[in-house]
Amino acid sequence: MKKKIAAVIALVLLICITATGCAEADQVSYNISKEADNFNVTRKLTVLNARTDTILLELTGTFALNNNSDNELEVIIETADNKYQKDYVYLNDYTMYVVEDISGSAVDKYHYEINFLPEFGLKATHSD
Repeated sequence: MKKKIAAVIALVLLICITATGCAEADQVSYNISKEADNFNVTRKLTVLNARTDTILLELTGTFALNNNSDNELEVIIETADNKYQKDYVYLNDYTMYVVEDISGSAVDKYHYEINFLPEFGLKATHSD
């Protein structure tokens, strides 16, 4: 009987440890993605034709990515301080892309950040 109880306890502990690891990895993954989307991570984007192995585009820098509903990869590139451009890469059956994290991300699973962007919100005016 004691062996069965010990086995059940070991199984419960294993499940808890496994679930905690997944939750931790999910949080770290989310934080890394957020840092990259806030232009804080240097990445390399390589787009290639998978049928011919031809590289169609390479981009290294700080950029954010999004797959839109028109089967396009939207790339928002930070070109200078507070200057951005948006490019599109059409994705089809033969087009694929790879994104590499070049600089690495110093994220903390417990850290969060709130960014207030006054240029997009309400502006307070002062009258004398």
